[in-house]
Amino acid sequence: MSDHTDPALLAGNCVTAGDHAAVNFLWGVDAGVATLVLNRPERKNPLTFESYAELRDLFRKLAYASDVKVVVIAGAGGNFCSGGDVHEIIGPLVKLKAPELLMFTRMTGDLVKAMRSCPQPIIAAVDGVCAGAGAILAMASDLRLGTARSKTAFLFTRVGLAGCDMGACAILPRLIGQGRASELLYTGRSMGGDEAERWGFFNRLCEPGTLLADAQALARELAQGPTFAHGVTKTMLHQEWSMTIEQAIEAEAQAQALCMLTGDFERAYEAFVAKQRPVFQGD
Repeated sequence: MSDHTDPALLAGNCVTAGDHAAVNFLWGVDAGVATLVLNRPERKNPLTFESYAELRDLFRKLAYASDVKVVVIAGAGGNFCSGGDVHEIIGPLVKLKAPELLMFTRMTGDLVKAMRSCPQPIIAAVDGVCAGAGAILAMASDLRLGTARSKTAFLFTRVGLAGCDMGACAILPRLIGQGRASELLYTGRSMGGDEAERWGFFNRLCEPGTLLADAQALARELAQGPTFAHGVTKTMLHQEWSMTIEQAIEAEAQAQALCMLTGDFERAYEAFVAKQRPVFQGD
């Protein structure tokens, strides 16, 4: 991504998403690919109470958005997200009592639940600072593209908190392994782009100037696939964490049988017979 996000990269109709969207993030959809750009570049795109709730509600609504096949998350101004805003979130939190604090931590966790439960694959385009809740947003995505200059930090311990925030202790070890996740969550240190790719956090590294375009190109490729089946794949990848092998095999048998009833399955067969590339329609 360039140092200043070009609105043209959003492609399509860029619309606001809630009362605070003009400050917090930009949203646009083009040919089934939604691009969400966190848009507070002067502060490295921190999250606020409002933006947490807006993002949670947005991802919940995507379960019913037939026009959105894949989502790309990026940040404006050469950074992904610096986490919760120190002045607008952390400052007020120190004045709250336990019941109100639990309401907040449940709300932030609900954002991750919404990201994991929406049927669309989510691609995080990570450049620059990716810290705290920003690192969680990247972690909760299905795919992550990064840059060599990116710095990802689960820095909760640096502010006197546990590393077990928003599902980090459950999801991060599954991405990079228990020992590596433990190191990041205990120390709060930054993980550079090369290290993040080597450890499997990033699927691949891109040049900063092409990062968002590369993520959108990958999203378009997925959007042209059997999107109903992609949603099933995402669901099973998430649900099978808590299954035995036997349960997973049975669940996949049922899921695959359902996919065999789709029009896309029949289209793929007909295209194969005709020696053509299938044109999937997501039904």
